[in-house]
Amino acid sequence: MGNTHPGATSPLGMVSACAYSGAYPTGYGRYAKNTEGVPEEMFDRHQASGFTHFQQSGTGAIRKYYNYVRVTPMVQPLDDLGQSWPLEDERAEAGYYAANLDTGVRCEITVGEKVAVHRYTFPDHHSARVVIDLSCGGLAIDLGRTVPLRAQAESMGHGRAQGTVVMEGIPLSVHIEVDSPGWRQMLWYDRRLIPGGTRLDFDSIRHTTLRPFGMLFMGPARAGQTIEVRMGFSLRGCEQARQNLERECGTGVPAFETVRETTRARWRDHLGRVRVDGGTEARRTVMGTALYHSLIKPCIADDESPNWPDPGPYAFDICTMWDIYKTQMPLLSAIAPDRYADMLESLIRVCEEEGNFPIGYRMARGADRFFRQASALAHTALADVQALGRPGIDWTWALVHMVDDLRRMYGEDFWEHGVVHPITHTLDLSYAHHCTAKVARALNDHRLAADLERRSRDWVNAFDPKTGLLRDSEFYEGGKWNYSFRLMHDMAGRIALAGGDAAFSFMLDRFFGYGAAPVKQPGRCPDPAEMASGYALNRFEGLNNEPDMEAPWAYHYSGRPDRTAEIVNSALTWQFGTGPGGLPGNDDSGGLSAWYVWASLGLFPVAGQNLFLVNAPAFERAALQVEGGEFVIETSGHRESPIGVDGIDRDPAPQYVQSATLNGRPLHATHLNAADVHQGGRLHLRLGPEPSTWGHGNRPPSLSDSHPKEHR
Repeated sequence: MGNTHPGATSPLGMVSACAYSGAYPTGYGRYAKNTEGVPEEMFDRHQASGFTHFQQSGTGAIRKYYNYVRVTPMVQPLDDLGQSWPLEDERAEAGYYAANLDTGVRCEITVGEKVAVHRYTFPDHHSARVVIDLSCGGLAIDLGRTVPLRAQAESMGHGRAQGTVVMEGIPLSVHIEVDSPGWRQMLWYDRRLIPGGTRLDFDSIRHTTLRPFGMLFMGPARAGQTIEVRMGFSLRGCEQARQNLERECGTGVPAFETVRETTRARWRDHLGRVRVDGGTEARRTVMGTALYHSLIKPCIADDESPNWPDPGPYAFDICTMWDIYKTQMPLLSAIAPDRYADMLESLIRVCEEEGNFPIGYRMARGADRFFRQASALAHTALADVQALGRPGIDWTWALVHMVDDLRRMYGEDFWEHGVVHPITHTLDLSYAHHCTAKVARALNDHRLAADLERRSRDWVNAFDPKTGLLRDSEFYEGGKWNYSFRLMHDMAGRIALAGGDAAFSFMLDRFFGYGAAPVKQPGRCPDPAEMASGYALNRFEGLNNEPDMEAPWAYHYSGRPDRTAEIVNSALTWQFGTGPGGLPGNDDSGGLSAWYVWASLGLFPVAGQNLFLVNAPAFERAALQVEGGEFVIETSGHRESPIGVDGIDRDPAPQYVQSATLNGRPLHATHLNAADVHQGGRLHLRLGPEPSTWGHGNRPPSLSDSHPKEHR
């Protein structure tokens, strides 16, 4: 399903806008909440009760669904607010969304970084209206609704209004301008107009006392008449929301086309930073869509933090770092380094203000809400950026926070015992110690680095030497097979523990189903027994969850890059498509889409190790716009192949790297230093239909070449 939406977005911008049905998980669409099997339908058609703002992209059950400030164009009485109408003739472009309601209203929306502009074309009607509902939030599912805690709304006359709603402790302010000459404007409460009223104040709202409220603009409409609604948002009050609106929309003039073209230009710039040549039309479409999805989140808003008063970037909707740190964050580092630096600066500030680095961070204070998923993931991103030597971060101060964060949550038990359950946190924390040691060493704190590196070797305590797999424990959204093949800092030791290259590769073969019968996929609403029997297979579940994203590349470390090529080619061919259902699982804020981008380029970033693994690309030629200019991946012997249903009657056989050169010099290794990519250059890969010996004897770097001793 992907769990994405077709609404208007801006690259890494603060605001999105889309049709709102209340369905899971973005507020758009027809489906009920679901985490296993095929989802149930909430509605039998696409429909909308209006258009909301601040949607998630690709997430699952995070209990934070936004969809604030619903705007509804109506030719019905106010009593009908909340009713849904069928959507027809939907159209979606980068930065633009349009649809017809079957009430006869044509609806168009575009967004800027901190603004949204709606344009409604009405049929002939004596009493048309635009209704803005400030009380709306969340989804129409159990426990999905978000209720404002406090609110105020003000009608300022002359087509202007403003309001603030405090949602989950965060004050969201909006300044509104409506281009509707001759129309009246009024406040309303509980679907009743308040003639002459200019302000509503709610000091305390609860689920039991909430009644919808907002403002309304109403008047006669000629057939084809358009009404423009301009909205500026801020997390720092109505005045800053007004300033944001003026900065992006200007003053007193229709702004829809201006904002639309500005956002379109931003998308052209960002999407143009990765270019591919060759490939079928379907493959290019999936690639472009994947790149687009990779650049929607996180939201990075300058000078908008509601939790600290200082200027600077504020990043939210990092939902969750557990999903994006391996793929999407390295992609931002490569092609949007300025915004990526802003994101890291924001994370450091969150740690300073709230006490720990977030595993996921939303538009609400509280950085530890995802602590069950993983530990200490920001350390990987910081280590990579420090190794690249990028300016703008106070690394001495960052190191202080990195070290302190290692002792929080599960880190305290890890510090004392060298192992912690859930056992995957042992891997997280040992890896974070390794990443932090690299930063400490770069800052010449060698004593600290040595101590951290010693503790990083405690990864071994997570594994059972009898099985070569992780020890029995509880696992988050996976099992010990899923988590046993992650790319660690000591893969040489990990492979030795499993019994060597052949034994490790055999385990991977079993995990990926080599020689096994096809598996029946779960259907709609599978019962627990059906799901349990599937999990008991201990098989690769496709790319529909974070633990499995990097597993295909584990073969590189045991001298079998040919296996990586086979699995990645199969995933690119069969698991992604151009229609609904074109993603094999939650897109997870771009984490899955970024996997597709990297895999199509023939590269995979090893987060925290300043490293890229090399594989056969899906395109004849590709180029990334990076800090140092352009990094080009070109091939000889490339063969085009179709994807998905287009390839049913064609042989999807993979291609294998036969030899490689980097900037004209032979490359015998299956990996690159990340600096080689970020500085720009040219990677040439000669491809062929049969596996070769390329890279078999030159493995990616590891912390050690022998089995490390267990720490006691």
